[in-house]
Amino acid sequence: MTEKQKTQGKAKPFLQGAPTDENTVRQALKFFGALLLVGFMSFLVCSMTSFDSAILRVGINIVIEALILMIFFNRGATLGTEGVARGEILFQHVQKGQEVAESEKRIPFNRFKGFLTGLLGTALFFILALLLALTAQKQMTGAGVLPSWMESYMRRSEISGALVSYTQSVSFSAADILRIIIRVMMMPFVSMAGAENRDLLLLLERISPLLVLLPAVSYGAGYLQGPSQRKKIHTEIAANARKRKNRERRERRIRNNSVPKGPQQLN
Repeated sequence: MTEKQKTQGKAKPFLQGAPTDENTVRQALKFFGALLLVGFMSFLVCSMTSFDSAILRVGINIVIEALILMIFFNRGATLGTEGVARGEILFQHVQKGQEVAESEKRIPFNRFKGFLTGLLGTALFFILALLLALTAQKQMTGAGVLPSWMESYMRRSEISGALVSYTQSVSFSAADILRIIIRVMMMPFVSMAGAENRDLLLLLERISPLLVLLPAVSYGAGYLQGPSQRKKIHTEIAANARKRKNRERRERRIRNNSVPKGPQQLN
């Protein structure tokens, strides 16, 4: 066996689970909580990256978004690795003829489980983003405040109609609340676009259902790494076992060489 073959390792067989199990809802709620936490943190960080330089602003927010996706990727990889480990144990039980409950058979790794968990955890934000995408309109600045020296002109009928909009307060509608929620959940992209680029902000709102799904996709992709992660673990275990055997063999050879051979001559 070559050194390359020794280090490749061998994956253990494991029992395949189902796309959903008794832990799916709990894992989806955890994902939802992670989305809220990461969204709030990214909002705080991105709020401090409103640089005048577009290159600097875009570059930093790309890094922030990459870190967010990496967080969910690693969370998914951890769950996938645990699922494969559970499947290996159940596979051994089945091979030994031990009885395994159907609910337990659903828990191990399944390639669709990570994506489904992420989608369930993102469902609320996806629905809100879909509503925003269907009703999105370009946001314009308000009319402003009427200067005090212009108030006398409000009594003149020929120009009061043009000035009446300045006296109307801007209402805060449900659409505005919806827009704030979704913009917070995709804050790195909003920060990249910049507050003044209303055309790009409108485009982001129209594709917001796809953008809010990125963490779920990253989570599912990470979950798929479960088998390869377990293979790495088995490879490391096997490599450590070989090193231990080689060390014990060397120590035994040294002890054998240190023992005198044949009868010793006495003076």
